[in-house]
Amino acid sequence: MERIVKRGFGSDNNAGIHPEILNELISVNQGHVIGYGHDVYTDKAIEIFKQQLGDNAETFFVFTGTAANVLGLSAITRAWNSIITASTAHLEQDECGAPEKMTGCKVLTVDTPDGKVDAGLIEKHMHGIDFEHHSQPKVISITQSTEMGTVYTAAEIRKLADFAHSNGMLLHMDGARIANAAVTLNLPFKAFTTDAGVDVLSFGGTKNGMLSGEAICFLRPGLSDDFKYIRKQGMQLASKMRFISAQYIAYFRNDLWKLNATHSNLMAKIFADRLQEFSELKITQSVQSNGIFVIMPQSVAEKMKEHYFFYPWDEKRSEYRLMTSWDTTIEDIEGFIVLLKRELIK
Repeated sequence: MERIVKRGFGSDNNAGIHPEILNELISVNQGHVIGYGHDVYTDKAIEIFKQQLGDNAETFFVFTGTAANVLGLSAITRAWNSIITASTAHLEQDECGAPEKMTGCKVLTVDTPDGKVDAGLIEKHMHGIDFEHHSQPKVISITQSTEMGTVYTAAEIRKLADFAHSNGMLLHMDGARIANAAVTLNLPFKAFTTDAGVDVLSFGGTKNGMLSGEAICFLRPGLSDDFKYIRKQGMQLASKMRFISAQYIAYFRNDLWKLNATHSNLMAKIFADRLQEFSELKITQSVQSNGIFVIMPQSVAEKMKEHYFFYPWDEKRSEYRLMTSWDTTIEDIEGFIVLLKRELIK
């Protein structure tokens, strides 16, 4: 089989593993350690998360982002609850109904033009409280960075957290691209999670240079008391957990996460600037992380996709998503631009 080396713009999931993380995996692949997370590497990774998120943070590792979201939500809901999120969120669009199947909860959505929810949008779901015929709102789930490439400020998150807590609810954050948000905000993770009132955080690294494995971080005491059983029943307790934990050790060492996310964000800015040179195109969202949403003629997009992989976002208006990664290069962008120019003048 021919080895594929050309980088596209379909997803940061499509990028490879950062060499420093690969080297870390090799370095911990020595001898025997106790399985199921009872090892020095997992202990060290958990301590790093406490340093990043606060002493009360309780961290559990799982295999996938979907598992992180679904099991984290399972820990803080009952089957008669509802979870409120943006209509573009992974919980609604990209997890195959797993949140509803596994939690038993009803997922309620709000439409938002930029992927960010606020208290005003959520109000429509705040009814039927303490009425047994109606699912009871329990969690607001936000994504940071959002699926639209936008970023919540710490103040916006705090406002949502205050709204949730004042209504007896909790705030969950899907942090699949949390590193990109931290770079944009120029803030430590704790400032826009724990300190902003987030209760449960799915902390991802796969989209930013890791191989696999995600972290579920409970930021309020008492929320994780039974989680070890939930994780086991959810089939997410890794026997050789050191190979998830070690990745996070490398990820945080010397701020590798920041170097990777800074690069992918910068590539997105450069890419967006180049795309704006063409009057035939329209960028539809603020480029605040590593995602670009652009309207381009469908015929041109189809020709471009013969050479570069990327996804349609809204086919009705010919809107496409272009994602940059930790390994995107200027040459990748220039190659796309050269071809785009050729197709536009035909």
